[in-house]
Amino acid sequence: MKKSLCLIIYSLLVCSTIMAQERRVQNRPYTDLRRFHFGVLVGTHLQDLELTNVGPQTITNEDGTTDEKIISVDQDRWDPGFTVGVLGEARINTYLQFRIAPTLFFGTRHLTFLNHTDRDAADRPIIENQDMKTAYVTSSFELICAAPRFNNHRPYLVAGVSPMINLSGKDNDYIRLKRFDTYASIGVGCDFYLPFFKLRPELKFMFNLADCIDHDHAKHVRDKNMLPYTNAASEARSKIIALTFYFE
Repeated sequence: MKKSLCLIIYSLLVCSTIMAQERRVQNRPYTDLRRFHFGVLVGTHLQDLELTNVGPQTITNEDGTTDEKIISVDQDRWDPGFTVGVLGEARINTYLQFRIAPTLFFGTRHLTFLNHTDRDAADRPIIENQDMKTAYVTSSFELICAAPRFNNHRPYLVAGVSPMINLSGKDNDYIRLKRFDTYASIGVGCDFYLPFFKLRPELKFMFNLADCIDHDHAKHVRDKNMLPYTNAASEARSKIIALTFYFE
């Protein structure tokens, strides 16, 4: 991940150097001098969930006997989603801006459970799946550090935090995520000054800062046969790669 980020930054700097060979007429030359400005955003993202499995579990049956279960769970792919929102940005100085962006993230995470104790006729682990719908409301707080503008482009770095509210989750899900979460983010982007608006493509990496599994969910599961699956993971860390287009 660090190597990829360094490569992106290097590419932006190289492109900036190549394009800076001659001066051109600037579109919207005074747009960055405004104290405040607003816009909208749309984009796509990829979600991943890094789960820590608990290993062997001791299950107490209704008749008082106990069994040992080994169930593993993983999100076996990066699942796509889409993003919409609005933004407000304040100019601090020539190179720094502060941005607030209320945003909606929609997507689905595909979880695969492998029951290594109970096997099928071919002696393979029994597989269970869960499509975890995700709908997040967030308002990111980010600091933008931009290079000097040349012609009609301006690369920048961005970092910040994003408190999130999870609107999804059902009682019959094997695993449910917490209602509230917080992500740290870092990314790169470039401003393109067009005749009628400013376009800002941005690639951002987001990592949640704490365990995001709702461990109280096991108390509300009605089907007790689901409990070994519900308790299969002791911890989960969420990651998001977001490609966003800002229109200002």
